[in-house]
Amino acid sequence: MGIEQLATELKLRGFSERTVKSYLFYNNKFMQFINKQPEAVTEDDIKAYLAHLMGDKKKNSATVALVRAALKFYYDGILKKNIVTLKTPKIQKKLPTVLTRDEVKRLLESAPTQKSRLIMMMLYSSGLRVSECCSLKVNDLEIAQKVGWVRDGKGGKDRIFILSEGIIEGLRNYINGKNTEHIFTNKAGTALTPRNVQKIVATSAKRAGIGKTVSPHTLRHSFATHLLESGESIRKIQELLGHSNLQTTQIYTKVSTEELRKVKSPLDSL
Repeated sequence: MGIEQLATELKLRGFSERTVKSYLFYNNKFMQFINKQPEAVTEDDIKAYLAHLMGDKKKNSATVALVRAALKFYYDGILKKNIVTLKTPKIQKKLPTVLTRDEVKRLLESAPTQKSRLIMMMLYSSGLRVSECCSLKVNDLEIAQKVGWVRDGKGGKDRIFILSEGIIEGLRNYINGKNTEHIFTNKAGTALTPRNVQKIVATSAKRAGIGKTVSPHTLRHSFATHLLESGESIRKIQELLGHSNLQTTQIYTKVSTEELRKVKSPLDSL
């Protein structure tokens, strides 16, 4: 099977568009580096390329692991060569950046437009991924029930999300009379891209004087952490975030500082 058929195989197996793009990109990069036909590639070639990425290119462990997965899918999964055996460095798990409630308030107040404010309110109040927010359609909302639906989310799953009381009136007014399919659109009437939303969040964070690096995903992290601090069940938070693995959600138990703040230092008891 030639590398040109890799895209077809990836799509047939249900990989997301993003994964297809990444796997094709890194397999092509490897072919350029090694300058061999796929059938002639050896285990040493794989090792040489991954070592090149780690040493010469200074790629982080997450990128190297992704490249390894892309090569393994093609050479071991499809060509059955069983040559991608090298273990890559363990991915460093950094705790996510989370805003305080006051910082969220300041961020929303610093939105340059009503649409920008609604987008950030949606991200924070519902815990949506930025791609899910951009893909939201008017028909995905059940405002009377205070819920909405993510259609074909990560892993091809549909899931329900909550609509805050605080966003409903603004959302109703915003979509009233809108003749576009998607909720958040540009002047041409097409759906906003994740890059558009990233700019909105970054601009608002700068205007609010927030020193942290703030992205749309920061609002999702803050949603989960603040729910946990309010006493919500981790299982419910897992469902709302659309995590297939509870371990992914449990990172927020490490981020939450609410209970830690209640601990009294022994110095205070002297």
